[in-house]
Amino acid sequence: MRMEKEIMEKDESRQDDHEVLEAAMEAGHILLENGAEIARVEETMERICRNFGVEYENFFVLSNGIFTTGSPDTGSLRGQYAKVLHIPVKGAQLDKVVAVNQLSREVAEGRYTIDQVREKLEQIRNMRGKSLRVQVLASGAGSACFCYLLGGSLADSAVAFAAGFLLYIFVLRVSGSGISKITKNLCGGAMVTLICILSYRLGLGENISRMIIGSIMPLVPGVAFTNGIRDLADGDYISGAVRLLDAILVFLCVAIGVGMMFLIYHRIFGGILL
Repeated sequence: MRMEKEIMEKDESRQDDHEVLEAAMEAGHILLENGAEIARVEETMERICRNFGVEYENFFVLSNGIFTTGSPDTGSLRGQYAKVLHIPVKGAQLDKVVAVNQLSREVAEGRYTIDQVREKLEQIRNMRGKSLRVQVLASGAGSACFCYLLGGSLADSAVAFAAGFLLYIFVLRVSGSGISKITKNLCGGAMVTLICILSYRLGLGENISRMIIGSIMPLVPGVAFTNGIRDLADGDYISGAVRLLDAILVFLCVAIGVGMMFLIYHRIFGGILL
């Protein structure tokens, strides 16, 4: 009877360890898919495990995947935990990153049980993002502000607002249609340039360069580029290189889209736009 009781206690302990590792994986998943850097993901997962008494765990985090192993005792094969999560690269939602960071701090203070942590993580995952209307208006406002900060006039900023507004409507339309990122950014850069050229020809703006630069800002992957540099600085060379390559590919696609539209204009009408 005593032996059976000890076996049951060990099995319960292993089950608890597995629940902690599952919660850590869920926290890492939310962070990684919403734009957190690799070091932050690993630190948060380790913090959750450490504060719930799981000591023998290993995490290997890449830009689009998490590999986790763990066991109740070092060198033990019984009760081992192993899991791999594939996490596709997508846009950032930094309010979820902030929420998970806050939760990990509260876990370190001992405020929650593991069941409460998993419930909180589910609530964070289901947090609603900004409405489509707010996203579109923010895109237009951001384009206008960047245009103005770069020296554009109020007329240039008004054109940039309209171009950024229409650009994000296009982005939201094609996001779930299966169109590749390359095609989306090529078309986005070309569309913004076309709008700015037409506006300039109609006399609605004064400086076409500033209008275009301001309008393409919603396409610029600033978070991915910054995180790529931070990952490289932290020694996460694989993830940093992947994120930088993804960001540079977006830059190139937008630039090609803009250049293609200028080339088409030059072939049809001749001359250059100043």
